[in-house]
Parts: sequence; C-alpha cells; structure tokens
Amino acid sequence: MWESEGLGDEDNLWASINFYGGIAGQQEAPCGVVSSAAVCLGLRYRCPIENKEMARQARINTRREANEFVQGFKEKFGDITCLGLLGVSFSDTEAYQKLRESGAQQGKCDSYLMYAIEKLYELADR
Repeated sequence: MWESEGLGDEDNLWASINFYGGIAGQQEAPCGVVSSAAVCLGLRYRCPIENKEMARQARINTRREANEFVQGFKEKFGDITCLGLLGVSFSDTEAYQKLRESGAQQGKCDSYLMYAIEKLYELADR
C-alpha cells in the first residue's frame, strides 16, 4: 500500500510504528492494523489545504472509507482492540509472553493485516 500510493519515504511508514499492540502495546486501544489503515486512508486523500472544497471532500471520503474499514473489521473479527482480539492485555507481561510463545498472536495478527491490505486495495479500486 505504501508503495502503490506513492507515499515515497520511510517517514510515513515509521509514523505509525507505535500503533503496534494498541498504541505501543500498553493500551486497550484499537489494533495497530486498524489505526495504520486509517493513516493510510488519510494519506491517500491528502491534498493542498488551500483548496478548501477539495480538502472538505477529502475529509468526507476519508471518514466514509475509514468507517467502512472499521465496521468491516469489527464484523469479521468481533472487535477492534488488541485486548478484544487477542484476549490478552499487552501490559500483562506474563500473559503476553505466553501468547507470543504459543504462536497464536502471530497467526491472528497476520490475518488482521491481510484483511487490511485486501480492504485498502478494494477501497482504492473504486
């Protein structure tokens, strides 16, 4: 998505690195995949703020697609928070370690990421 949208530099990629684990893994916040998808949508619709009408329409489009993404994610996986998706708070070090060692986190998180990639491309193709 990063390359296909011409975002160009790694700064954009690193800007959302702390979304991992629901904001640095310490919060009961949205999954990093969900947060990063919202960032991707915002970057996709970026435009000069001087053009008020274009900027207004960009905000409308971004909100509409972000809402569609979040609702679809929630319907498919049942929640959008790391705690709700994985059943473990990343701030509970012992429980989080067990989750990682079991391999369950990797499999689940990979499925969330694949959904996001597919959905973002679907939205872009409209």
